[in-house]
Amino acid sequence: MARLLIRSFAVLSLFALAACASNPPVRRVWVGPRIDLHPYETIGLVDFTSTSKGELASLTTRRFAEAARRDQDMLRMVDVGTQQQALASAGRDQWSPEACRAVARKHGVASIFRGTLTVSRVKPSVQLSAFFKSGQVTATVDATLEVEMIEAETGASIWSRSASATRSMGQVSVYGGRDFMFDAADPEAAYGELVDALVSQVARDFQGSWQMP
Repeated sequence: MARLLIRSFAVLSLFALAACASNPPVRRVWVGPRIDLHPYETIGLVDFTSTSKGELASLTTRRFAEAARRDQDMLRMVDVGTQQQALASAGRDQWSPEACRAVARKHGVASIFRGTLTVSRVKPSVQLSAFFKSGQVTATVDATLEVEMIEAETGASIWSRSASATRSMGQVSVYGGRDFMFDAADPEAAYGELVDALVSQVARDFQGSWQMP
């Protein structure tokens, strides 16, 4: 009986080895970011502008910074504030190659990220009537994010990418039946899915991934 068990175990072991040989484990290799940001030295980040009011643009700015730095070890990045604050800090009132150089020297950066979030369509899930003046609704939102990287010394755009996404979001404030504001008490919970969809596309040049060899 003992010999029979041993032989059975040996046969099963051979079958297992044969299966492993015919189906070797899948191995993936790490591929680094397509663009290494370190040669661009310290990078300035201007808060993204938006066609809509509220916290949507500021949340997108933060998520983009996190995504761009995720696989870039010890990357130096400086927050230079809103576009108006950045320009004012250098004594300028509009963007130009000269203004870009002035802002860069003021904040000690060699390149600058700028972005624009455009909300093109907001479709509330409730029927708004003339009697509906204000409140919070769930809405389907179409948004496009455009980001560019500028070489501070020349003011030239050295990288850019855009992305579009449509998502249903909660806690969208409506005023007067037509005006919308993205000012949720918890922006990440309310708008995070839309922002992540946009940022994952725009920041992918700066991120690595596991791939099949």
